[in-house]
Amino acid sequence: MPKNIQKAETSVKSIQWLTACAVVGASLPVLATAQTCNVPVLKVLAQKSLGLTVMEKSLPDYEKRSGTKVEINYFGENDRRSKSRLDASTGAGSYQIYYVDEANVAEFASAGWVVPLLKYYPKDADYDDFLPGRRAVASYKGVAYFAPLIGGGDFLFYRRDLLEKAHLPVPKTLDELVADIKKLNAPPNMYGWVARGQRGSGMNVWRWAPFMLAEGGTWTDKNQAAAFNSPDAVKATLLYRDLFKYAPPGAATYDWSNALEAFRSGKVAFMIESTPFADWMEDPTKSSVADKVGYVRPPAPLPSAAYGHGLAISSVGAKDECTRQAAGKFIAWATGKDQEQARLRDNVFSDYNRTSTIKSDYFQKHVKPQILAGLNDTNPVTKVTIWSSPQWPDIGDNLGIALEEIFTGTQPDVQATLNDAVQYAQDAMEHGAKK
Repeated sequence: MPKNIQKAETSVKSIQWLTACAVVGASLPVLATAQTCNVPVLKVLAQKSLGLTVMEKSLPDYEKRSGTKVEINYFGENDRRSKSRLDASTGAGSYQIYYVDEANVAEFASAGWVVPLLKYYPKDADYDDFLPGRRAVASYKGVAYFAPLIGGGDFLFYRRDLLEKAHLPVPKTLDELVADIKKLNAPPNMYGWVARGQRGSGMNVWRWAPFMLAEGGTWTDKNQAAAFNSPDAVKATLLYRDLFKYAPPGAATYDWSNALEAFRSGKVAFMIESTPFADWMEDPTKSSVADKVGYVRPPAPLPSAAYGHGLAISSVGAKDECTRQAAGKFIAWATGKDQEQARLRDNVFSDYNRTSTIKSDYFQKHVKPQILAGLNDTNPVTKVTIWSSPQWPDIGDNLGIALEEIFTGTQPDVQATLNDAVQYAQDAMEHGAKK
């Protein structure tokens, strides 16, 4: 072999060997990271839901495939909020994943207690498949912080049989609804209306807010000061209060379950409530109005109030990138398309959050046509109606007390009562929550 060829060959082999070493060397950190990126346990602070109950059936398989054990600790809604707040604010970090909702996402995001989700939520899990209303409530200042597990908007629930008998069309405006409520009100056998009156940011405030916004009211003015005592807000409050004249006795302190029971007992003509409750109306073993109810978007200009609960990554409990990636993968699996289909097969039709779920053959086949039509009608007008503030729900809970006093008549001066609630809100924004 000529020496020049031998030298060339030797040089080529040397280059190949050095290149191989360089490639291997460059790969070592990646391999080391992959090998050391081991998260043996993820702890989740959660609230019971039908969807999570279904998810737990396949959780052992996920744990086996991922190599990560998932421990879920369940609490009631109020305890869940307080315990996650304590875990985050004290820096305890006992949990890597929090169950978060529309009422506290602003608080947790602004405090830095949860991390922006999409950095750790796999792209193939298709976050954009979540319904627009769900994505809206899962975000704060345009950034997504949780993946929805449950959620919904609003329906106008109406008695089809009563409207047909009275030769009344389905009301499409708020004025038409008020007129029809009065026409169909015939106590004590039939009442035109029922709604939440009980105090609470998630009770009467939740139902009152769309009325306030529909009348032209706003939570804040152009300077971001509390403004829900405006003339428009007062007008909305008077209307909401006066509609209790056409509701069952005691409705001014009803919670959502009282309102639902009144409607499905057959004694109420109209109600605006959350979309998942349609299933409650169609259960013939518990409802006297099964197959007699229609579902449409709330009459204009009322918006449909979006709500949502879901899973977020704790910045305090998930301190390193490996843990956050593992948390993101679990959240993607728990809120994924396959899980939503598993819920449907388990006869859980209330915990849907994805466009693909609503369009799926199984959903279309098993959900009643009137509910499907209602969902298609109300989804486009579903949006966030509560105040997206870190001081919520403290501000909302105080407002709820004021509204209940107005609705029950213990505070007849609506303007003065709302003025006091606005002052409380201003103090809370300037100095933090008062409780």
